[in-house]
Amino acid sequence: MIRIFKESDLVDVTQIWLDTNIKAHDFIQKEYWINNLEIVKEAFLKAEMYVHEDDDTNQIDGFIGLLDNYIAGLFVQECSQSKGIGKQLLDYVKNIRTNLSLSVYKKNIRAVHFYQREQFQIRAENNDENVNEREITMIWEI
Repeated sequence: MIRIFKESDLVDVTQIWLDTNIKAHDFIQKEYWINNLEIVKEAFLKAEMYVHEDDDTNQIDGFIGLLDNYIAGLFVQECSQSKGIGKQLLDYVKNIRTNLSLSVYKKNIRAVHFYQREQFQIRAENNDENVNEREITMIWEI
């Protein structure tokens, strides 16, 4: 089930964000994610967020965050990946937007391929000065 984020979801969502970033971005030091955790928590409370709950356990296993038409993050906990949850979350926001954009690290090949499969097109590439890694900007339009 997909529903709107509630403040009481913050602990679960934050843990998914941290664990998934550390795992998916092994080319970035773990401390970077840990050091940005408090800033991200504040951003979660300001973003338009949707969570996916497992139908059997009612536990949050993924979420997507939007800032207008920008996907600030799409995360699915590791044990729930490759089960269609990310696609469900993405399809949900595609139904309420006519265009979307996002940034993804070039080395996160799994994510790049996922977004390409979901009809996102690469529009630009730049360097994320915070971590000195190449970042790809992708867009989707109806």
